[in-house]
Amino acid sequence: MRFRVSRLISTIHGQITAVIFACLVIAFLIGSTLERWVRDEYDTPDLEGMSARVTSIALVLAKAEPGERGAVLAAANRGDLRLELQPISYFDNVAASSPDEPFIQIVIDRLLPPEDLPVPYGGWRTFVDGKRILAAKVDDATLLVMELRPESFLRNDALRFGSNYLVATLTLIILFSVFAVWAITSPLRRIAASAMKADISVGPALFEERGSVEIVALARALNGMQSRISTMVEARTRMLRGISHDLRTPLTRLRLRAERVGEEDVRDALLTDIEHIDRLLKESLGYLRDNHQYEASQRVDLASVLQTVCNEFSDMGHDVRYFGPARAVANFKPLALTRAVTNLCENGVKFGTSVEVHLRMENGRTVIDIVDDGPGIPEAHRSRVLEPFFKMDTARGGTDTGFGLGLSIVAEIVQAHHGKLEFYDHQSTGLCVRLVLPL
Repeated sequence: MRFRVSRLISTIHGQITAVIFACLVIAFLIGSTLERWVRDEYDTPDLEGMSARVTSIALVLAKAEPGERGAVLAAANRGDLRLELQPISYFDNVAASSPDEPFIQIVIDRLLPPEDLPVPYGGWRTFVDGKRILAAKVDDATLLVMELRPESFLRNDALRFGSNYLVATLTLIILFSVFAVWAITSPLRRIAASAMKADISVGPALFEERGSVEIVALARALNGMQSRISTMVEARTRMLRGISHDLRTPLTRLRLRAERVGEEDVRDALLTDIEHIDRLLKESLGYLRDNHQYEASQRVDLASVLQTVCNEFSDMGHDVRYFGPARAVANFKPLALTRAVTNLCENGVKFGTSVEVHLRMENGRTVIDIVDDGPGIPEAHRSRVLEPFFKMDTARGGTDTGFGLGLSIVAEIVQAHHGKLEFYDHQSTGLCVRLVLPL
């Protein structure tokens, strides 16, 4: 039995039931206490009790002789009541409202009308000459009328129900707000944050399996989905790696045989095609390595890394220069980021004549701009150039065609750093590729 109750409370359905039950208990305790406190502190009129008293006195007057009615009425008025006998025609000028009546009193009467019997003659809201009255029929020609003093908008009966309703509503809102944050909103935000950081690499479970039964089931399902996707991608990657590796041996034999071809033009054409295929295999294997997925972040001098990349290109005769601080220490994956900047510089020197690498720190971010003076990329194609094997050679110019993997690798590395990759036009010609990485 205890296990069943514990399992029920661990579900959202059970927790909602517990919240409602707690709300009822709190509303009963606090509402009753509030009602007693206000009743003791304030003199609140009890319309239902007054109506019962008027009706009771009217019944006594109906049984009394005409000469006895004055004595009965005088005895009833010894308290703070204002009772008088009026003919039935007194109600010819009765109204259901008064221009002097407070608006809040009208609202309370509409929302919380008296419910107990007996209902006074003419109803609960009767006004004569702007004064609120309660009436009861004595006989066919006579009414017993009680004039109500100018009263507060608080009524004892309205207070009884209103305090309970008010406390119940506030308690329900507060408890459900706390419950929604604790049991639903916070776990869903935690899962969403984990999903934003997710990648397809095989690793530990991304989503923490704690909370209600439904939240745990959701996290477990997402972890299972991540595991299945990772297994599928890893299997396809292994297959592609195997195919690429197995092609290297026959490709080497083709190169040896092509070099023995006597006709120079045919030999050169064959060697060019073989070299093209070999480069494609190398780039494909490099793209499939995904080393940046497993590399751990380190605290490294980013400025030194960028200067090293620029110096390597300069040593090969390219015009690649670094602009930025001499030292900028930050946490990142050094090998992956070196590969991303190298790919962008290779594109810059391939399609332009000079490349500038700019580094700056601003607003808690690291911004790296790689600017070239090439023909740029049309804005309509800037989202597609990040797709694997998509080539924009006609837009970028140049004869060294590539295979469309460089920018895809850069995009994945930036995503692994939870950053952004952006493209901008540089002045009249050229392209600015911006890497925005969080510090």
